[in-house]
Amino acid sequence: QVQLVESGGGLVQPGGSLRLSCVASGSPFTGYRVAWFRQAPGKGREGVACLSRGNGRTDYADFAKGRLTISRDPAKNTAYLQMNGLEPEDTAVYYCAAVAASPFTVCKLEEADYSFWGQGTLVTVAS
Repeated sequence: QVQLVESGGGLVQPGGSLRLSCVASGSPFTGYRVAWFRQAPGKGREGVACLSRGNGRTDYADFAKGRLTISRDPAKNTAYLQMNGLEPEDTAVYYCAAVAASPFTVCKLEEADYSFWGQGTLVTVAS
């Protein structure tokens, strides 16, 4: 079992940057595939980015490519989502998710693939 706690959300102007953090406890994070999802007001939850275990492979939603970067620091048991060039359409609650995985399996941007979820952190992009 792993517990996930996100932080780093807040209010940012269009074009600005934020880095979200997801701290894992209860189990080494290196044994998990990790992903970020988001849910905008009035919309369903959608995948943003994911990171596979063991091979560093990533996958991004089309809207995230070139602007958002997922990473992991095993020493800190933490995953990150670096967000640059933020737009008002990026306003949402961002969730960290994880699932125990075999090495070198490929991550997916599908909610059903993940067993553990954080409580979310709100990102608001407005001038």
